Amino acid sequence: MSRTEAPPLPEPLRVPVADSHTHLDMQDATVEEALARAAAVNVTAVVQVGCDVAGSRWAAETAAAHPAVHASVALHPNEAPRIVHGCAEGTARQGAREPGGRAALDEALAEIDALAALDHVRGVGETGLDFFRTGPEGVAAQEESFRAHIEIAKRHGKALVIHDRDAHADVLRVLADAGAPERTVFHCYSGDADMARICARAGYFMSFAGNVTFKNAQPLRDALAVAPAELVLVETDAPFLTPAPYRGRPNAPYLIPVTLRAMAEVKGLDEDVLAAAVYDNTARAFDF
Repeated sequence: MSRTEAPPLPEPLRVPVADSHTHLDMQDATVEEALARAAAVNVTAVVQVGCDVAGSRWAAETAAAHPAVHASVALHPNEAPRIVHGCAEGTARQGAREPGGRAALDEALAEIDALAALDHVRGVGETGLDFFRTGPEGVAAQEESFRAHIEIAKRHGKALVIHDRDAHADVLRVLADAGAPERTVFHCYSGDADMARICARAGYFMSFAGNVTFKNAQPLRDALAVAPAELVLVETDAPFLTPAPYRGRPNAPYLIPVTLRAMAEVKGLDEDVLAAAVYDNTARAFDF
């Protein structure tokens, strides 16, 4: 079986569910094809997430054209240091970039702010901190950008979508210090059970991706087990994080049932019950 071959459609869910975080612009299928495959397995809504200005514009335009798509717009945590400090050729998908300094970051944030004001844009993110791909020299730009996104989300009354990689304590610190928006979503939740309890007390949504099915992901499953059902979301982060047994092959929204069924087993819930809760939670988080 080719690693590039798309996995087969899983058995459809009996209850509709939403993919709370996907990147349709990075997938091989057209938007129409992706939505049709998703609908065929009862994934009836997706949140399309932007990671830079161009991707955020595309997310907003796609949401405006497709009722099943809801947009979230942002500068990814790794995008902010690239804007400020530049990057060498080969270190980013977008290629080499000259340093733009604070002025360039402010200009990009102003574009995100304008997009966040649109009705069909339901979230601000993915934003946050990523200490895996960005070294110490980029931390200040990441945190400045993160704080700006928090302010934008609060001012426009939109959900805040968090990217947190190897930065749990600092993400929680910034949220507590700046004041989290009313609706805050930890995309691709990656903390442990103790952090899940902290998020639950704060009322933060926790969105689980296909990596919750990986053999080495017991800490994630432990976190899911203690996360309140009313704060749990499911996502693909497609084309990344394809759930087992298809790990390494292209991910897409139609594979949500594979992850959701694994989540239901972890939580000891009937899949219909979890699917209904997840859809309601996603609609509540993103106000659709």
